[in-house]
Amino acid sequence: MHRFRFGWAIQPLTPAYFNLKHTRLWMVLWLSLVAPAAALDIRVGLKQSTPEVTIGSSTATTLLDGAGRVLGQIPALQGFPATAVSGGVSVAGKKAWQITVKPKDNGFIYVGGRWYRGEVNLIRDRGGLTVVNKLNMEDYLASVIGKEMYHTWPQEALKAQAVASRSYALFHQQRPKSKLFDVFSTITSQVYAGLEGEAVSTQTAVKATTGQVLLYQGKVVEAVFHSASGGHTENSENVWQGTVPYLRGVADFDQASPSYQWTISLTDAQLRQRLPGIGNILSLTPVKTSQTGRVQMLKVQGTKGDRLIRGTEARRALGLRSTLFTAKPDFGLVAGRPSPVASQGSPKSFLISGRGHGHGLGMSQWGAYGLALQNKTYQEILSHYFQGTSIKAVY
Repeated sequence: MHRFRFGWAIQPLTPAYFNLKHTRLWMVLWLSLVAPAAALDIRVGLKQSTPEVTIGSSTATTLLDGAGRVLGQIPALQGFPATAVSGGVSVAGKKAWQITVKPKDNGFIYVGGRWYRGEVNLIRDRGGLTVVNKLNMEDYLASVIGKEMYHTWPQEALKAQAVASRSYALFHQQRPKSKLFDVFSTITSQVYAGLEGEAVSTQTAVKATTGQVLLYQGKVVEAVFHSASGGHTENSENVWQGTVPYLRGVADFDQASPSYQWTISLTDAQLRQRLPGIGNILSLTPVKTSQTGRVQMLKVQGTKGDRLIRGTEARRALGLRSTLFTAKPDFGLVAGRPSPVASQGSPKSFLISGRGHGHGLGMSQWGAYGLALQNKTYQEILSHYFQGTSIKAVY
C-alpha cells in the first residue's frame, strides 16, 4: 500500500542547493519530536548492486570508513553521488571499501529519492553498491506500519501490525537475509520507506506496544501476514514445506477487502507467453487443493503436451493475487453461440476467478481491520491469527 502520508512532498536532492522552504523540511523535524524511543537497532537493505545513488542530509554529516575513522564532512541540504569504483565506494571525493553516512544532531539522510532516520552504510559489493539503513527498531516499525496498512485504520489494527512486524523483524535478526543486513525494504520482507511511511497514528501504535512481540514456547515467532485470505487463512504445511504450530488456518473477517473476490481474463496469447513450451493452453485443472480450496498442484494441458506446476508457481506465472482460484475456458462464439467443448478448437481465453491476496498464512491485514471494527483488541486479533502464542515486552 504505497501511500504518501503527509500531504506534502520532499523534492529529490540534486548537487545544487536544496531549497528548505520548498521542501517544508520543518515538518520532518516536527516528526522527530513525536517519534517513539527504542532500545534496538535494525539493518535494512535499501539497495543491492546499484552502480550509483544520490546521498544527502538535512544536517551537516560525517563520513566514516569501515573502521569508524573520519573521512570528511558533507554540508547539509546538498546531494552527492555515491558511486561504486575500483576498490570501494566514492562519495564527495572520499573513498573506502565501506562508507558510513552519519548525520549530526539527529538529522535525516536522503537516499535516492527518500528520507531516512539513523545512518546509512554504503558497501562495495560484486555488482556495485549495497545500501543499508541502520536505525532503531521502533522508528523502523512506524514506517513499516504505514506502508503495510492504511494509517487511517483503527488503532487496534495498527497495534496488531506493530507487534506482528516487530516479531517478524526480531525473528529475522536471528536469521538475517544477508551478511550485510537483517531485512529487505520490500515485500520480500516488509515494506519500509523511511519517513514517507510514517504518520502520527503509526507512531502512536508503535509507542503503545513498545518492545512487545509474539512468543511461542518462549521463542519469538515468524509473524507473517498477508493482505486478505478470501474468507479463511491457511495451514503452514499447505504453503510451506513444514508444519508451524502457530500458523493454523482460521476463519477470516476480510470481507471489506477489495481483493476478497476478484476475476481476471487471460487471452490465449498471454497464456502461451506465461506458460511457454506446451503450445496453446487447453485446460487449467487443479489436481490437488488444500482444505480451503487453494491450488497446490495445477495440471496445464496444452496442444504440445501437459505440465504439472505448483500452485505458487502458477500464481507467479499467471500474475494472480492468490492460489485460491478456479479457471474457466472461453472458446468464443461459434455460429452466434458460445461453444462449450474443446473440440471447437483451443480456448480464446480463460476467465480466472479467485479470492484473497497473498499467501494466506498468519495475520490477514484486512481481517485485522474487520476485527478492529468489531471492537476487538490487538491482543485478541493476534491470538486469533497466531494460535497458542503470547505477547510479551522483550525490551
